[in-house]
Amino acid sequence: MKSGLQFPVGRVHRFLKQGRYASRISAGAPVYLAAVLEYLCTEILELAGNAARDNKKARIIPRHLQLAVRNDEKLNKLLADVTIAAGGVLPNIHSVLLPKKSKKEKAQLAVRNDDELHELLTGVTITAGGVLPNIHSVLLSKKFKKDKA
Repeated sequence: MKSGLQFPVGRVHRFLKQGRYASRISAGAPVYLAAVLEYLCTEILELAGNAARDNKKARIIPRHLQLAVRNDEKLNKLLADVTIAAGGVLPNIHSVLLPKKSKKEKAQLAVRNDDELHELLTGVTITAGGVLPNIHSVLLSKKFKKDKA
């Protein structure tokens, strides 16, 4: 009977017997275990290949394996206690360590997030103290023009 697997079922069966995991091993156990191992290897290698391609490399190195495992939620949970040699760590900068945004940047972000306000304020310069004094007249005149149309 052929299972269509690439992993060696006979070798897995021999390892199960030699490992003394149980006194008796069924015929289906090594087939199932080989299928699970093949699936896990395929999944990890696919993700590591994607990480290698993202880094413009042709070969998978331990760093790519680390990135693949740690960025996948289920694999990270499965391999939480595993250390991959020469794998490094995930790039992560805590938000507290990032530079604070100035008032000017915050005001510009607030304007950019509101589409209607952004349309009304195109061409208006935002200074460090807020918006220019004539901003209210600009808003009112354009808003009334929209309402009348």
